[in-house]
Amino acid sequence: MPLTAPDLSKPFATRNSLAAPAREQVAMLLNRRLADAIDLQSQCKQAHWNVKGSQFIALHHLFDDVHASVTEYVDLIAERIVQLGGVAEGTIRVAAERSELDEYPIEMWASMDHVRSLAAALGAFGSRISFAIQELDELEDAGSADLCTEVSRGVDKWLWFVEAHLQSR
Repeated sequence: MPLTAPDLSKPFATRNSLAAPAREQVAMLLNRRLADAIDLQSQCKQAHWNVKGSQFIALHHLFDDVHASVTEYVDLIAERIVQLGGVAEGTIRVAAERSELDEYPIEMWASMDHVRSLAAALGAFGSRISFAIQELDELEDAGSADLCTEVSRGVDKWLWFVEAHLQSR
């Protein structure tokens, strides 16, 4: 008997307590943030690989640590989508099409240019995640809102670590 492809516009059956229409909306919302998170993940590695200057080793390690945390956020977001019966749309091509983050400049090497660019990306992603929390509250999905709150706290911490390299009096 041939297998038929499921209709991916509708959620998979689940006993999750969130109503199916809300699960569909949440999955769409989280897939938008997933695209941003995958883009941010690649931007962290771009900075990690290409940073130069007197603070090379410190920033090289910092950018790698940020990347590791963002990789965890990607996984959390993607798995929540699937828990709700959705499909995590996490390919690089989908992320490139859908990400709302500014493109990371690839023709730079100076450490402070990378710090400024990564801080901007972290700030933009943090804003989008914060807005997602509000949207998820309106959809009455406390679980997804809590997940995004966890991600938001982590992004705020990494933004602080990165921006500290720019701050002085």
